[in-house]
Amino acid sequence: MNANNRVLVYGATGHTGRFVVDELLRRGLTPVVAGRSAERLAAVPSRHAALERRVVGVDDADLLRRAVVGVGAVVNCAGPFLDTALPLARAAVEVGAHYLDVTAEQPVVRALYRDLDGPARAAGVAVVPAMAFYGGLADLLVTAALDGGSGADEVEVAIGLDRWWPTAGTRTTGERNTAARLVIRGGGLTALESPAPTRTWSYPAPLGDRSVVELPFSEVITIARHLDVGELRSYLDTASLDDLRDADTPAPTPTDERGRSAQRFVVDVVVRRGTTTLRTTATGRDIYAVSAPIVVEGAVRLLDGRHRGPGAVAPGEAFDATDILSTLGADADVITVSRESSR
Repeated sequence: MNANNRVLVYGATGHTGRFVVDELLRRGLTPVVAGRSAERLAAVPSRHAALERRVVGVDDADLLRRAVVGVGAVVNCAGPFLDTALPLARAAVEVGAHYLDVTAEQPVVRALYRDLDGPARAAGVAVVPAMAFYGGLADLLVTAALDGGSGADEVEVAIGLDRWWPTAGTRTTGERNTAARLVIRGGGLTALESPAPTRTWSYPAPLGDRSVVELPFSEVITIARHLDVGELRSYLDTASLDDLRDADTPAPTPTDERGRSAQRFVVDVVVRRGTTTLRTTATGRDIYAVSAPIVVEGAVRLLDGRHRGPGAVAPGEAFDATDILSTLGADADVITVSRESSR
């Protein structure tokens, strides 16, 4: 482990941030809780009361740089990431700390890749956006399915939720994220057609057959970063999208000792390469809670050297995807991963 096992969590008092702080503690790292609101940081859960707290906004580069001094990595959980990601990642790179976040926003990932790849390489650190349920998990599943290969004729990613209880942060991000969504067609990034295509997807248990709509998240940008894919289609089941769009849908309610909701998810990835079809599926509980072990596993590997070097990189580019999924899947209460192939 890097001698500096301190990890600054920006947005530590938010819904996902609290899961990340708990996971860092479980893994033996030292969280530094940070965010924009002194009032919210003063009211952290009692189990986090002894942790160092740093109050800082993202609009003053000098203050932000000073706030991230002395940590080995920064994990950004504070959306909208359109506001926070680039300033915070730049500050981390400038002080020599790794950066990870949990964004689902495509423009954010593109900006980090564009602006910080060179500086991160020069600083000897990694910038890994979208290391979470949206973006990172699909990227890791596709990379693992290719088993060392770098190309596929077609990839389909189908995300299914038995329901979606959105957080306030999710709603705010959705309102801000108005950029055209990108897909891969003919080997390149292009805008999703309108209206978005729909179809029926046969998910594994517990979801079964569901209506889906093409709705790409940050996995399109991460996959395009390091894999040669001819066509990439990303779907979300329409019932959960209806939950998200309904202003009366409540926020997540804790139902276990970890604070997780009862929500169940399936991320189903189908990769076609020539005459071979590879299918990799992850199932689990609570899309916000599961982002914590994903991003913390990334932080652990950045700090202990189990990554593929510096730069602004995709999850499957930075890490051994099969090994990360195996580690996450070792705890069936986190995710369960299954694989199958056919010709």
